[in-house]
Amino acid sequence: MTQLSDTQSLILSAAAQRPKRIALPLPESLRGGAAAKVVGAMIAKGLLQEVDADMRKGEPMWRETGDGHGTTLVATDAGHAAIGIEPEDTHTAPVGATDAPTEEPAPDTATGPEAAPKPRTPREGTKQAELIAMLRAPDGATIEEIIAALQWAPHTIRGAMAGVLKKKLGLEVTSEKVDGRGRIYRLPAA
Repeated sequence: MTQLSDTQSLILSAAAQRPKRIALPLPESLRGGAAAKVVGAMIAKGLLQEVDADMRKGEPMWRETGDGHGTTLVATDAGHAAIGIEPEDTHTAPVGATDAPTEEPAPDTATGPEAAPKPRTPREGTKQAELIAMLRAPDGATIEEIIAALQWAPHTIRGAMAGVLKKKLGLEVTSEKVDGRGRIYRLPAA
């Protein structure tokens, strides 16, 4: 079960009592940066969701989107579950929601081996994708070849291999010294 602060519980309880599960107005004691921090954490946990505000119906606005429109905050099914309220229909979004909730559990509610984070995938057409393609080539690539292709400094290449490829993407970069060519870096074929 999700651990909630007193403020988070108060926000979700108030939203449960309002039409369309609107979480605004926030408690009087929560203003400025503190409000942004609490709301940001609740959105990240999937307890609140930003949706388009219907200004004609007088819905309170959380923030302006810059195009003359605004968003409001609504409690999600996960938010209601966190305070012990069963959702009426788990497959429908709150009224006014722009994105229907998925059937995947919120990040903090998953348990067991299937709770492992989804592996990241690089965007196509980026230098990172080009680096991966070079490393997956049958002959691999040397630092010098990568410098020529990507116009990156050697320390940037090594950092990308150790940080992004290994740690974030979970790819296993191998290297070996080859006579006449130098140190070759490789990734297993996809």
